[in-house]
Amino acid sequence: MDWQAEITAARARIAGHIRQTPAARMTLGGHDLWLKFEQMQHSGSFKARGAFNTLLSADVPAAGVVAASGGNHGAAVAYAAAQLGYPAHIFVPEVSSPSKIALIERSGATCHVVPGLYADAMERARAHEAETGAMQIHAYDAVPTVAGQGTLMAEWEAQGLEADTILIAVGGGGLIAGSLACLAGRRKVVAVEPETSCALNAALAAGHPVDVPVSGIAADALGARRVGDICFGLAQAQGIASVTVPDAAIAEARQVLWRDLRQWVEPSGACALAVLTSGAYVPSAGERVAVLICGANPSPDPSEP
Repeated sequence: MDWQAEITAARARIAGHIRQTPAARMTLGGHDLWLKFEQMQHSGSFKARGAFNTLLSADVPAAGVVAASGGNHGAAVAYAAAQLGYPAHIFVPEVSSPSKIALIERSGATCHVVPGLYADAMERARAHEAETGAMQIHAYDAVPTVAGQGTLMAEWEAQGLEADTILIAVGGGGLIAGSLACLAGRRKVVAVEPETSCALNAALAAGHPVDVPVSGIAADALGARRVGDICFGLAQAQGIASVTVPDAAIAEARQVLWRDLRQWVEPSGACALAVLTSGAYVPSAGERVAVLICGANPSPDPSEP
């Protein structure tokens, strides 16, 4: 796979449909960091990049599109489909937050809430695809999705990113896969996952993707039962570091972002920062660290979880 060509083409394809999100160097939580504020992207997460790239590179059938999602991917597909004039059916698990469900519904998509977790929503989405002929847009394990997410890292480097190490939260692995594909080993990448939803960490330990139990405060965004094959292949080939953090550390990192920057993000958006604020990852002397803030679809009240 020529990932550089795929990402370059994706970047040209989605220009004009996505925002260039801010990046800045600042001190946060006692650390001097480069930050990328991708939570300011359309629909509140990086997922809009992959959604637009998929839709703009395919012949969409009359039945429109279908996607399974913990919330953010569904919101992105719903937004992109609405912008491009396609009908969309989004299947989300019952653990998805009310704010994400409302965001999907406001776009005009039909949102189906499914008992269980992401895997159960995916089963229903595949059934809808088979019944209607709608085009399935996978949340993380498809080349157009991964290439679209890879445009984020290309954009960040074009903004002057100065970092030896980049911390990235992982669910199913689309974001980190795109980043690894773009970077091609030029920088160290650390995968950060909740202790209670750690599909990539478990896969790297086992030597192949495995099913994992899913729970915790970030389960609606990082709760993939099994990491994507594309992500696993890239992560294993590049020998990336993998670290997990407890829910309490993620909750504290959210408060740091709110207290110091007035940025109220969802738990998944603070997961990568949590590895620093908790001490689970300690940079070496002189190591320049960057943190990707990736999602902002929580409850709108900072006093709420």
